[in-house]
Amino acid sequence: MRFLNSFVVLLAAGAAQAVSSWGFDDATLSVTAKKGDGVVKQKFSEKSLPESPVALGSADTLKIILTAKENGKAAKPHQAFLLLQEPDSGLEAPFPLTLKENGKATVDIKHIDIPAPLLLATKPLHASLIIASFGSSQGYNSPVFDVVIKLDPSATPAYEKPLRYGKLEEIHHTFRADAKSPPMTISLVFVGLVVATVPTLFFYWGQLGGNVAHLQKAFSAAPVSHGVFFGSIVAMEAVFYLYYSTWNLFQILPVIGAVGVTTVLSGTKALGEVQSRRLAGER
Repeated sequence: MRFLNSFVVLLAAGAAQAVSSWGFDDATLSVTAKKGDGVVKQKFSEKSLPESPVALGSADTLKIILTAKENGKAAKPHQAFLLLQEPDSGLEAPFPLTLKENGKATVDIKHIDIPAPLLLATKPLHASLIIASFGSSQGYNSPVFDVVIKLDPSATPAYEKPLRYGKLEEIHHTFRADAKSPPMTISLVFVGLVVATVPTLFFYWGQLGGNVAHLQKAFSAAPVSHGVFFGSIVAMEAVFYLYYSTWNLFQILPVIGAVGVTTVLSGTKALGEVQSRRLAGER
C-alpha cells in the first residue's frame, strides 16, 4: 500500500512537471536619455531579476528587450505586455511588447507615455511582465522590477482626481411641515361674510318669483329627486368642512366625485319637475 501511494505521488509530480508554461530569458533593461547619452543597461532573466529599482527621469526612455519562451523554447506568444502599477491605489497602465516569430520582444516606454496618476505616485511603481497565448500552456504574470519616477520640478503634470462613486456621508433631510389651515379667527371672519349674504339671497329669490308654498307639491311629485338633490348639496358642504378640519386632498377627491355625480343625476330629475309646473302655469 505504501509503495502504491508513493507511486501515485510520483506520477502526479511528473504530470505537473509535464505541463508547459510561458516564460522569458535573455532580457535587457536599458534607460536612455533624450540625446542618447547616459545609457544604463542591466541584464536579467526569469530566475535572476533586478534587485534595485530603475530610475526614470522626465527625458528618459525605458527599453526592454527579451525572448519569450514556451516550455523553455523560444516562441511567439499571442500577447505580451509590461504592466506598470501604482501600489497604493492599484491604478495600472499596460504597454504591449512588439513580438517577432522567433520570440524576440521589445517595448519602449517614454516618460510622456506614462499616465499622470502614475507619474505623481509617491512610491515606486511595480513593473510586471505578462506573457500568454492560446493553448494549454500556463501564462506568465509576475513582477520583474520597480520603477522610480523622477519629475522635472518645472514641468509637473497637472492632474485632477476623477469623481468616484462610493459611500457618501449620511444625509439628514428635514421635511417641510404639512400645510395647515388658516387661523380660526380668519376663518370665522370669512364664514361671517358668507352668512351675511344669506338674507340678501332670500330677498332676491322672493323678488324673482320664488314660492315656498310649492315645496309640498314639489316633494309630493318627485320626493326622491328633490330630497337627494338637496342632500347632495349639504353633503358637498360637509366634505369641504372635513377637508378644512381633518381630511387631505386625496381623501376628498373620490368623495367629491361621487357626490358630484349624485348631484347631477338628481338635479336633472328635480329641475325637470320644476319645468313641468312652469309649463303648466303654476309658477
